[in-house]
Amino acid sequence: MRGRRRQAMALLAASSTAEIANHLDAIGPLPPHEDVRLGENGMVMVRGRIGGDGAPFNFGEATVSRAAVRLATGEIGYGYVIGRDCTKARLIAVCDALAQSEQHYTALEQRVLAPLRARLTAVHKLDAERVAATKVEFFTLVRGED
Repeated sequence: MRGRRRQAMALLAASSTAEIANHLDAIGPLPPHEDVRLGENGMVMVRGRIGGDGAPFNFGEATVSRAAVRLATGEIGYGYVIGRDCTKARLIAVCDALAQSEQHYTALEQRVLAPLRARLTAVHKLDAERVAATKVEFFTLVRGED
């Protein structure tokens, strides 16, 4: 379950608020749920490492939005997103709660995650084709002088 939540969060974070809302509408009426934490904005410290494995350092601050939702069956979903989009954070929290429920996961996968995955795969493929079109092969001619 942990792996599927991680994959779902990656898809949802890379998608727009409108896309998530439209796909959630395709599920139909959502199960009863309540806000545990209303959407709110805050700041987090972003850390980096020189060369990827050097000593950590504080790179700067980033604005984030977060929300938490509890389904009537007890599953609690959390949503965090970079930026000031509390609506997206709440939608992600709803999806996270649904992903934890065996009863609702199938509908979430078929109606929300699969279409988002297909669109993101197509975008990545298009980007890879554009990059490949600009690839330059370098070679050296040997001049006969040793």
